[in-house]
Amino acid sequence: MRLPSARAMFERQVQGAVSVPHVRIPAGRMVELPGRGSTYVTDTAGPSPDSPTVVLLHAVGCTGLLTWFPSIGPLARRCRVITLDQRWHGRGIQSEEFALADCADDVAALIDVLGLDQVIVAGYSMGSIVAQRVWRQHPDKVAGLVLCATTDRFRSSVAERGFHAGLELAMLGTRGLSRSRTAVRGARAAARALDPAPDDLHGWAFAEFRSTSPWAVGQAVAALGRHHSRPWLSRIDVPTAVVVTLRDHVLPPDNQIAIARRIPGATIHAIEAGHAACTLQSELFVPALLEAVTTVSARQRDFRRRTRPSSSWPA
Repeated sequence: MRLPSARAMFERQVQGAVSVPHVRIPAGRMVELPGRGSTYVTDTAGPSPDSPTVVLLHAVGCTGLLTWFPSIGPLARRCRVITLDQRWHGRGIQSEEFALADCADDVAALIDVLGLDQVIVAGYSMGSIVAQRVWRQHPDKVAGLVLCATTDRFRSSVAERGFHAGLELAMLGTRGLSRSRTAVRGARAAARALDPAPDDLHGWAFAEFRSTSPWAVGQAVAALGRHHSRPWLSRIDVPTAVVVTLRDHVLPPDNQIAIARRIPGATIHAIEAGHAACTLQSELFVPALLEAVTTVSARQRDFRRRTRPSSSWPA
């Protein structure tokens, strides 16, 4: 008799304890970003060709669909909705290094490939950091920002500084593993199995989660530890909304609120939810996200954009 693995037992226990919203998972495709690589993209049409476009950026260790699948359907009633797997995650670009600046450039490249003009960029946790950098590096492509469970820096306390410094040192020794053929092949194989049946969303969610290697997650978290946007948040000149997770034990709610106050005219949309609210408390998160996106879209006409070349704003 073959005993179940510890991982399988853990997954069954989690499946029994976690409620995954039962929604339709949109189909996607691999999209080539010239000179950068290929990534997995979903593109869900809005109610009309003139609907605003929202590009959704996922959390660390997740994929575009895993972070946003409860939100896509409701958002698509108002907007065209696009997700992508960011580099080193899921079916995202596999590169020699992981850098947040590269992630932002990937988003800009996708906007060009899809023939989009200005878009609303919405990010969750790590995705909100990349969203900030998309504005920083490519302001001409951004019509508005929605920052969810966000921060302007991760080393805001002694404990956080110690954690990120130690992780960064540890990741120096495992960087080769994250780029190894074995790690990449394993992640890709898991990703190829992502064909969800309507009655097996738990299984799909676990497969989606497993499509990112643990080493890739470590490298991404180390890169996040170097992020610091506070010096230039006050220069953001597009309508911005901040969805604050008030019961967040990963990114302090006070820091999230402080970011909103540093961005001129930013609105705050607070929910009594934790850091995984995008999926595990979607009944609270999705209405707040819809409110935030609607607010940003409605306020675009109130913001007078300054035309400037991206090169005048160093990274």
